[in-house]
Amino acid sequence: MPIDLSVALGAELAPQEFSWTPSDVQHYHLALGAGARPLDPNELRYLDDEKPQVLPTFATVAANFHATEAPRVSFPGVEIDLAKVVHGSQEVTLHQPIPASGSGRTTTRIAEIWDKGKAAVIVQESVTVDTDGNPLWTARSSIFARGEGGFGGERGPTESVSLPDREPDADIVVPVLPQQALLYRMCGDRNPLHSDPQFASAAGFPAPILHGLCTYGMVCKAAVDTMLDGDSTQVAGFSARFAGVVFPGENLSIRIWKGEGQLLISAFVAERDAPALADVVLTLA
Repeated sequence: MPIDLSVALGAELAPQEFSWTPSDVQHYHLALGAGARPLDPNELRYLDDEKPQVLPTFATVAANFHATEAPRVSFPGVEIDLAKVVHGSQEVTLHQPIPASGSGRTTTRIAEIWDKGKAAVIVQESVTVDTDGNPLWTARSSIFARGEGGFGGERGPTESVSLPDREPDADIVVPVLPQQALLYRMCGDRNPLHSDPQFASAAGFPAPILHGLCTYGMVCKAAVDTMLDGDSTQVAGFSARFAGVVFPGENLSIRIWKGEGQLLISAFVAERDAPALADVVLTLA
């Protein structure tokens, strides 16, 4: 069914109430590759049994962490085949450091819908508060739906982040484990695109691909470890555009530049010199 802009734009989705534990946080960090330096005190802060420090990117999985079914792209005025959808961008703004355990309530609305001709871009904005109503984080995410354009909407803005014309302050390589996508899907994203070779093939990929949000979390962790002495509380926000496909077993080449109150980052697949994330900005607290 074509997108019904009059119904979809501004629609509010059903609120989500959820809780998380230190074990959930540990599990998420392990799915990003934490623990690769098991004798490093900074690394072990992610895996403490009682009060692990929490990467800000945990906000992207907290509400659906225990989901066991594939997600559906079903909103008011929007019904899209999951095989046509890829993640477009993600932004998380923290209002306080995420605690190691807690409960939250997320409200989401469809903030923007853009008609790209052969595709549609749907932007969701979510606000999460704790049980007392105190703000925890705000998130904006977009999905890119192939074949869903042409419904008569506006094309939307084109924005990009310029990287400094100099050598980066850090240049590192982070391995993607062969089983990385299978680990990450246990954090609540059971999209078969990341686990089922036949589904991936039908979607036009030679093999299951890594979750964009896994790449997103891995790059954030690498920046925290490399530039912030492993202290995730120094992060106020993290945003990125998903610029390409990463396959399990490849390596991420991550370059980081210091800026005024922020870190600017690029992430490529080392073997193919292909972009993974673009327009990556880590905002400092």
